[in-house]
Amino acid sequence: MNAAVITFSEKGYGLGERLVSYFGQSGDTATLTRCKQGGLEEWTKEHFPDDALIFVGSCGIAVRAIAPFLKSKTSDPAVVVIDELAAFVLPLLSGHIGGANNLAVRLAHFLGAIPIITTATDIHGIFAIDTWAVKRGLKIANSECIKRVSAHLLAGEVIRINSIFPVTGQLPKGIALCENDCDVLITCCTRGREDALKLVPPIVTLGVGCRKDTAAEAIERAFELTLQKAGCHPLAVARVCSIDLKAREPGILEFCRRHALPYKTFSAQELMAVPGVYDASSFVKQVTGADNVCERSAVLGSGEGGRLLTGKIAGNGVTMALAIAPYTVSFAD
Repeated sequence: MNAAVITFSEKGYGLGERLVSYFGQSGDTATLTRCKQGGLEEWTKEHFPDDALIFVGSCGIAVRAIAPFLKSKTSDPAVVVIDELAAFVLPLLSGHIGGANNLAVRLAHFLGAIPIITTATDIHGIFAIDTWAVKRGLKIANSECIKRVSAHLLAGEVIRINSIFPVTGQLPKGIALCENDCDVLITCCTRGREDALKLVPPIVTLGVGCRKDTAAEAIERAFELTLQKAGCHPLAVARVCSIDLKAREPGILEFCRRHALPYKTFSAQELMAVPGVYDASSFVKQVTGADNVCERSAVLGSGEGGRLLTGKIAGNGVTMALAIAPYTVSFAD
């Protein structure tokens, strides 16, 4: 976790130093700032991309500071407020998805304070689908549906989950598996009931091959076409892979930057060692040393048990393929 702590007085700064020490001991990182006159807006803007913002002061100051920067339930950071006496710790924003509730409980335990949790599912001891999804690394495709699912659970109703992946563990109270007419859909596909809460595991690897100096825009178009043909949700894509000859290909690097995707390359020897039958090209092998770059790099990048989701799709000097890693939905503690 990358946290930023801001204080407004000498006493608050002392508490901030304790917090920074705590984060360091926990293996996290934290910065500490004592706010200068007129510097709150600049500090908030600078640190809003961090994982967590911690205000040692009043809730009013924190609310006014973060208000101009709020974007969405799925992207806003955890925001926690602590009073200067360290009596109370209040998660103000992103209690579930951003982890503010859990962070508040951790900090309260460290400080000997009282955590003030206000989210309905938590105070009633009800299963929180968004908290569970984040813990399992699932991406939330339509966060606007979380409220409806939580409302049904709070009303004592049963939520039906349809997963295209195997499911293990004891199902929480109020949760049942189904095959049709679901409230929650766990999938990598774009198809499915539109009003269901869609949770997407990022387990797909994009393999890319291209001509030298192919523009990022051409790679973007190829990516859209590949997703469309495969029926794959973009949130499912976790990484991009290719051959090491393309390690510094500007178009691919820019594409990865735009989508915040890690990029990994392999040698021709590594690619040729990947088991399976692929759409081989003698020309590609003559140029690169591997008879297929996109399919082989996608499968290799998916790790053990990875398999092609869609084979080579070519056009305008770009080849792409998608591979999916094995995945199991776990409800285990």
